[in-house]
Amino acid sequence: MNFSFTTRLVRLGAAACFFAALTGCALITGDDGRYKPSVLTTYPAGLAVQVGWKIQVGSGSGIGFAPAIVGSAVYGAASNGAVGKYDLSNGSVLWTTKLDLRLTAGVGSDGKTTAVVARDGTVIALDDTGAVKWRSKATSDVSVPPVVGYGVVVVRSGDYRIQAFNAETGDRIWNVQRPGPALALRAPARIALFDGLIITGIPGGKLIAINAVSGDVQWEGIVASPKGATDLERVNDVVGLPVIAPPILCAVAFQGRILCFDLASGGRPIWSKNFSSAVGLTIDANQAYSPSQSDAVSAFALKDGKLNWTQDALRYRQLTSPAVFGSAVAVGDYDGYVHFMAADDGRLLARIAVGGGKISAPLIATPQGVLVKTGDGSLVLIVLK
Repeated sequence: MNFSFTTRLVRLGAAACFFAALTGCALITGDDGRYKPSVLTTYPAGLAVQVGWKIQVGSGSGIGFAPAIVGSAVYGAASNGAVGKYDLSNGSVLWTTKLDLRLTAGVGSDGKTTAVVARDGTVIALDDTGAVKWRSKATSDVSVPPVVGYGVVVVRSGDYRIQAFNAETGDRIWNVQRPGPALALRAPARIALFDGLIITGIPGGKLIAINAVSGDVQWEGIVASPKGATDLERVNDVVGLPVIAPPILCAVAFQGRILCFDLASGGRPIWSKNFSSAVGLTIDANQAYSPSQSDAVSAFALKDGKLNWTQDALRYRQLTSPAVFGSAVAVGDYDGYVHFMAADDGRLLARIAVGGGKISAPLIATPQGVLVKTGDGSLVLIVLK
């Protein structure tokens, strides 16, 4: 299998609110209420959920603060510089530390090295007691959680670079860069680490795969091609985490498509559907799930892309990327609610308020439950009653 990529996040400036679902700008835009979030309604409960545990990591969160799961531990960070390791089963503290810098992204960990990134692009690595191992500087700001593994810490920075640092010393060992379009989204893109490959989206609707150790580009694939007459119309970046269930790799782009590749055949596209998401997707053994740009959640058959269902009761509630837990699909929203839908037909099953305001970080499915990073910097595990 051969693969290749790089990264770039360009500011949209005044145009950012045009993409409100992506940037967190207000969605109520006029007297007609066209973008007003859907009002929550009652429905027959099909699932009983509750908060298993909740712990305050620090203050502040955002799209760059997805927690990391390693074995039976969860690592979390907050924008005020707090970083911690917790027992996934009960939330008990294993270690915490408070850094002297404001953070924009974290956390990545392999259980030995834990990495976060400060506002000025400083990459900070901690050992598994919470002590600082090293600090190195990325070439620009970072708003995407790092990944750690195969002896490297990898970040993607705002100047279109994917950079790897030696996990023990902090020395930069490789970087990959691609030219980008005039405009690209500061969207919740993430990096996947799979079988020694760094896989992530790059501006222009592309995916790239890079050898984590050498930095050699192995493969590049097009999820969606830019369309339209203006730079704004041609923005179609891959968003969220590229999701892999061997031999299938799936990704989705804003103003583009949802598409699945066959890695066993060298990255041949299996199917694609026109679709626009602001946050990304997830998959299970049968389907791919993604909220659309307007927050209607859809399920596509994994084998051929057939649209199996769409749930539009949560429109414009600024949903997170989804997580699959058992036979349910969970998403968080702007008001601190987590919603559960049936994987087979999309009907609403349950919702629970976790507090803390807008949930921006992606939900994470674990064997114990659904892990939520709240807007105020808490970690919450939602479990079945």
